[in-house]
Amino acid sequence: MPLALLALAVGAFGIGTTEFVMMGLLPDVADDLHISIPAAGHLVSAYALGVVIGAPLLAALTARMSRRTVLIALMVLFVVGNALSAFAPTDATLLAARFLSGLPHGAFFGVGAVVATTMVAPERKARSVSLMFLGLTVANIAGVPVATLIGQHLGWRAAFLGVSVIGLAAIASLAALIPHDHTHASATGLRGELAALRSVPVWLALGTTVAGFGALFAAYSYVTPMLTDAAGYADASVTVLLALFGVGATIGNLLGGRLADHSLRGTLFGGLTSLAVVLALFPLLMHTQITAALAVALLGTAAFVTGSPLQLMVMEKAQAAPSLASSANQAAFNLANAGGAWIGGLALAAGFGTTSPALAGALLAVLGVGVAAVAYAVDRRSPQEGRVVAAHVPHEAPTLHH
Repeated sequence: MPLALLALAVGAFGIGTTEFVMMGLLPDVADDLHISIPAAGHLVSAYALGVVIGAPLLAALTARMSRRTVLIALMVLFVVGNALSAFAPTDATLLAARFLSGLPHGAFFGVGAVVATTMVAPERKARSVSLMFLGLTVANIAGVPVATLIGQHLGWRAAFLGVSVIGLAAIASLAALIPHDHTHASATGLRGELAALRSVPVWLALGTTVAGFGALFAAYSYVTPMLTDAAGYADASVTVLLALFGVGATIGNLLGGRLADHSLRGTLFGGLTSLAVVLALFPLLMHTQITAALAVALLGTAAFVTGSPLQLMVMEKAQAAPSLASSANQAAFNLANAGGAWIGGLALAAGFGTTSPALAGALLAVLGVGVAAVAYAVDRRSPQEGRVVAAHVPHEAPTLHH
């Protein structure tokens, strides 16, 4: 695997840290800016909204630019957004800064996934994507806890300054390690990229992402009350248990990348089925502390086994114009975050019990299997349907493999 993937992983580490650190800093931010916790929670939503809007928009606007230049520019925007967050004088300016910070998120992963796959042999594509995503999963183990501790001891503004420093390190890594010969612009341009979104297989792949990761967030959004109310853990133990989720996600991500290079569909179906089983067992596993800890780790593993296969599937369904579709998959991931949390909340509000969000998640995972099965049937009926771009649009020039 080329060393350049490390640069993508560093960027992913910074993005993963800033995405999730706000959850741990909400009380500090609320106290400092004299707003309520629910009002501070809008800062999380603002970031997610930035991701959903920025992912397809920035990918489309930069379709003809060198991908190396695009990646560096996205990280510059990331640094600016986090620096503005650190110095925001009011909650309104912080809300705007968080939205700005979210804009480059999806496009970075989308374009980065395309760059990663051009630097390796075809049989290692999924593995290359998983190594980029490694930065995101490791952020949940190290980046988020460390940034949270910094925020709690030195002030929440220091945490965002720290994230900005990670962004600067990513810019330096991208400039030094990403080779120019693998980052040419797409020959299709904006029109060809937009053509990707007219494909039924692309939309089915995006729908699988929404359902599959919606299943994860239906449960994960409410995992803290499950651990404290159902399993009997003290509040202070939750941080360590969430790190177990990060460990499981890292294992699942690496495993999914390796398995998907052998069987993309098999890994996707196996991951979604495993996720449905783990979530269905949550009410039983939450009865003891040991099994509850195991459940959290297994949740991360089962969910992130599907990460690389889903990203690669979207890219393959838009072969000649993958950047926009790949970035749209990141927008789908964040829609899954919001939608899954909402569905899990409905289960709780209906009075079905503390672990009911996990059962709602299990149903979403089954739905994901169903959407993936429909996508498979469409592919079998019309294999060329996955070739999204019109025949007159040329493919990108071949690249050398490291």
